[in-house]
Amino acid sequence: MDRVSKNIVINEDLVFEKKSGNRSSFKLPEISGELPAKNFLPENYLRDEIEDFPQLNEVEIARHFSRLSNYNYHLDLGLYPLGSCTMKYNPKLNERIASMREFTEIHPFTPYEHAQGILKILKDLEDLLLEITGMDGITLQPTAGAHGELTGMLLIRALLEYRGNPRKVVLIPDSAHGTNPASATLCGYKAITIKSDEKGCINLDDFKEKLTEDVACLMLTNPNTLGIFEENILEISKLLHENGSLLYMDGANFNAFMGKARPGDMGVDVMHLNVHKTFSTPHGGGGPGAGPVAVKKELVPFLPLPRIEERDGKYHLNFNGEKSIGKVATFYGNVNVLIKTLAYILKLGSDGIREVSEMAVLNANYIRTKLKEILHLEYDTPTLHEVVFDDKFQEEYGISTMDMAKRLLDKGFHPPTVYFPLIVHGALMIEPTETESKEELDEFIKAFKEIVKEARENPEKLHRAPENLRRKRFDEVLAARKPVLKWKKSDEGDK
Repeated sequence: MDRVSKNIVINEDLVFEKKSGNRSSFKLPEISGELPAKNFLPENYLRDEIEDFPQLNEVEIARHFSRLSNYNYHLDLGLYPLGSCTMKYNPKLNERIASMREFTEIHPFTPYEHAQGILKILKDLEDLLLEITGMDGITLQPTAGAHGELTGMLLIRALLEYRGNPRKVVLIPDSAHGTNPASATLCGYKAITIKSDEKGCINLDDFKEKLTEDVACLMLTNPNTLGIFEENILEISKLLHENGSLLYMDGANFNAFMGKARPGDMGVDVMHLNVHKTFSTPHGGGGPGAGPVAVKKELVPFLPLPRIEERDGKYHLNFNGEKSIGKVATFYGNVNVLIKTLAYILKLGSDGIREVSEMAVLNANYIRTKLKEILHLEYDTPTLHEVVFDDKFQEEYGISTMDMAKRLLDKGFHPPTVYFPLIVHGALMIEPTETESKEELDEFIKAFKEIVKEARENPEKLHRAPENLRRKRFDEVLAARKPVLKWKKSDEGDK
């Protein structure tokens, strides 16, 4: 079967394009007697007439929305190779566990004496995450990765203020995640960029030059957005600590080496974990997420409250802490997400956690090896969980990264991340994740090889892409500058 027809619905009309007629989905019995004079709905919610309002019977409505439910591409359908996002398939078992009524029906205000089970779950998760990361203390409150970043930076500022000087500057590599500068700025710091070297790692000379007494910390994404591990991390952390500065690690890419190495052993002082990516929760569509923050011993007193403690065989909530930065989320964070995280870790065990990293690296390097002859690699350095190509080889045919991404839709695949990281011109960033089979990767590679061949032989086909989808190519610049927020029908077609 053709992959496009298997994976992408291409022929469902909008409901307003359905034929109108004297039809309805249900009928109510006639009402006898007079109706109450009072309207039960406010006047501003009532409309006498909607232009071209569709009149459909029940089966037409059911089929329309059933077809629409399969319109979106999703992880249960196929590969979702967005680089830097770790859009992997997550086991349904963990969803089922987190949906148990014992978890969903517990009230946040339940006294801790009657919530021992859920507190034990959260404490067990804290202990396991500390073991995996090599850190000393942790908060589960942050509800997303960027929220974890902000919390981590608040902790760093609190510690430095306690020492007597919060400092002024945060160093951020040009290969870091894009949210890092925002987190630093929100905490009152000036973000200064550190350049990459020819290998795609931090340029040590640039780093040393900018490491002044005003530097509060370095925000390091590791592996970075090129998928490359910062091989000089031990030297970097040593230089920071000698300067009285701290090392913050963005742990969004932790699935590349968890179980193999621990950030705490590398000199990392603070790190956040995107457990909604790394440890089994559906990712995308705005959440839900969780971004626990783990810290070294010196920062533990500043962690948000309350903290879970075990005393006399019971779990308690400690709301006391003079140095704490206070709460960063309501109650204890996204507990449902954290339950899935614990289920994932317990099911895999230590050997399974290591295998996740091995498969993530293997899959990324398989794609790297298979496509490096036809797609240009700006940084031809061994990568971990993702690989960043670009469109340099296709420029002579007038083909861009966007052309290839649009054509990939015709082949039945969601495109990878495009034009990020910014340090690679025409970037095409692919992260297959650890959950994809060789067969799925081979189909993806085959599709890309076909696209590259078309770029040489029939570039106009790529300029027109996508051709097989219901909606053709949009004018993205016009859409950004003059968005149309209300659909209307005209003689010329859809507007």
